[in-house]
Amino acid sequence: MSDVTTNRERARIATGEELALLLHHSATDVLLALLDNPALDDAQLCLLLERKNLPGEILEEVARRKPLLKSYRVKRALAFHPRTPRLISLRLLRDLYLMDLVQVTLSPGVSAELKRNAEEQLLARLPQMPLGQKITLARRGPPRVAGALLAEGHIQIATIVLDNANVTEAQILKTLWREKLPTHVIQAIAQHRKWSITYNVRLALVRHPSSPLAMVLAFLPEITVSDLRELASPGIVSEGLRKYLQAEVHRRTRRSEKAARGGANPEGPPASEQG
Repeated sequence: MSDVTTNRERARIATGEELALLLHHSATDVLLALLDNPALDDAQLCLLLERKNLPGEILEEVARRKPLLKSYRVKRALAFHPRTPRLISLRLLRDLYLMDLVQVTLSPGVSAELKRNAEEQLLARLPQMPLGQKITLARRGPPRVAGALLAEGHIQIATIVLDNANVTEAQILKTLWREKLPTHVIQAIAQHRKWSITYNVRLALVRHPSSPLAMVLAFLPEITVSDLRELASPGIVSEGLRKYLQAEVHRRTRRSEKAARGGANPEGPPASEQG
């Protein structure tokens, strides 16, 4: 009888230290036999699933055995294993807890498809999610989910989302493209220590129809002439704001002309203004 055959037979009945040693065996047949061992508990199975070099056959067999998947620990370990077949991972995502889904979206080793699916799961759960979980997501969630929370308009959540290290400028801009956005969300962005000094965010704030006029006027001196001219085109902003934009363009143009004649520009616009 070969060593593999002997170990396979032992794997079905082993206990204690012998079972623990067999968890590290290299033969697929031996590992499959371990799954038939009534002494194999959830903790030991999770140790087996921590092996990143497990053959796909083992992972598929674990996924086929419904009694094994009654354990959330096993289900989670299988979902996170890099060699778990795609369809199995997608199926398991539906049963993961909130923060485990978040971990899927932020883990560098997870495929883009799984991350996207996990985000969709989180977005689908938002309407029924209690405030406490939303606050947790606002603090640590991925950009798309954080953006959806920001757009919901809860003032406490909005301030937390803006401090989320995962949130990108692109997500803030995407949120500001929504025409129906609560004014206090706009004000929270405009007053935030990071986003309030980001040029493209300022530009989006000036453009947004719900932005308070006083806030818009405070940002105008930092907007380039070329962007002001574009914003002042018909149909982009309200007629009332358009007049302010045109007046600012006229003021800057006259100042530039005067500076050019005098050979200096004592009150020149920001260095970024070359339009």
